Amino acid sequence: MLKYLLFALIAMLNMSVPTLLIAQKSYPTLGKIIYEDPAFEKLVPATAQVEILASGFDWSEGPTWVKDGAYLLFSDVPKNVIYKWDEKSGLSVFLKPSGYTGLSAYTEEQGSNGLIIDNKGRLISCETGDRRISALSLAAGGKVTLSDNFEGKRLNSPNDLAQHPVNGSYYFTDPPYGLSKRLGDKAQELKQFGVYKITAEGKTTLQVADLTRPNGLAFSPDGKVMYIAQSDPERAVIMSYPIDASGTAGKGTLLFDATPMSKAGLKGLPDGLKLDQSGNIWTSGPGGLLILSPTGKLLGRIESSELISNCAWGDDGSTLYLTIDGYIGRIKTNAKGAGW
Repeated sequence: MLKYLLFALIAMLNMSVPTLLIAQKSYPTLGKIIYEDPAFEKLVPATAQVEILASGFDWSEGPTWVKDGAYLLFSDVPKNVIYKWDEKSGLSVFLKPSGYTGLSAYTEEQGSNGLIIDNKGRLISCETGDRRISALSLAAGGKVTLSDNFEGKRLNSPNDLAQHPVNGSYYFTDPPYGLSKRLGDKAQELKQFGVYKITAEGKTTLQVADLTRPNGLAFSPDGKVMYIAQSDPERAVIMSYPIDASGTAGKGTLLFDATPMSKAGLKGLPDGLKLDQSGNIWTSGPGGLLILSPTGKLLGRIESSELISNCAWGDDGSTLYLTIDGYIGRIKTNAKGAGW
C-alpha cells in the first residue's frame, strides 16, 4: 500500500511541474485608458493595463526590443547606463558607460538616449555625453562612430533616431538637452538644433533646420513620411515631412498641435514616438501617451501620473513597452508595430 501511495505522490508532483513553469508573474499597474474616438477601441481593449516591470531609474528613455534574444534594452540617461530586461531574468546592467566616457562631470544628461536595433542586428545609440551616433555589434562587441559632426562642427547632443525602412539610412535629432547649460553653452558649435541623415557613404547631411526642440523621430511603414516630435512648451507639436526617393526630407507640415493640452495643465510634452502597421502614431505628450491617426486625429490616450518619455514595440509586435520616468512598463494592444 505504501508503495502505491509513493507512486501516486510522485505522479502528482510531476503533473504540477508544468503548471509552475507556465505560471504568470503579477506586476503592479498604473494609469488608465482614455477613449477619444471609437476607432481607439480596436487598438487598445478596455481591459488593457500598463504593467510596471521595473523601477528605481533616474530617467528612463530609448526603449528598443531585441528580437534575436527576446529582451528589452533602454537607457537611464543621467546614470549613463543601458539596462536589459527580460521576462525570465528581470533587470540587469547591459552597458556602462553608455554615452559618456569622460573623466570629469560634464552634464546631467550624460548617458545614451535613443536606441534602435538596425537591419544588421547592431545596437545604434544616441550618445548624449560623447555627442555622437555609435554602432555596437551585439555579437562581437566594439563600438564604431557613425556620426559625431556636421561640416566639421560637433553635434550638440543626439537624442533620438530611426533607420529608414527602405533606404536604410539613419536619421537623428540633435537638440541641446545634453549640453551642460543647454542654451548658450560654450561647447555648442552648431547654431541649429537640427534633424540629420547619415548616408550609406557615412556622410552627415542636414534635413531639417527650423525646429527649436526636435526630439522623437519615426517613419511611416512605407518610409514616405518622417514624423518629428518637438518638445517645446511654446510649440509642442508633431510635424510631418515627406521623404523623396533620394531620402531627402521635404517641407514640413503640422500633424498635431499638443500645445493647448500642455497649457491646459496636462503634464508632459511630445517626446518619443513609434508607428503601428496601420500608420497610427503612438507618441508621448501631454497627458501620457497619445495615439494619433495618420491624419493627426487624436484617437485616445494612455494616461499616466508619471511622465512617459518613449515607447517601443516588443514580444510579437503587439506589446508596447514604455519608459515612464523612473519606471519601465508595458501594455498589450490589438495593434502591431511597423516593421513586424
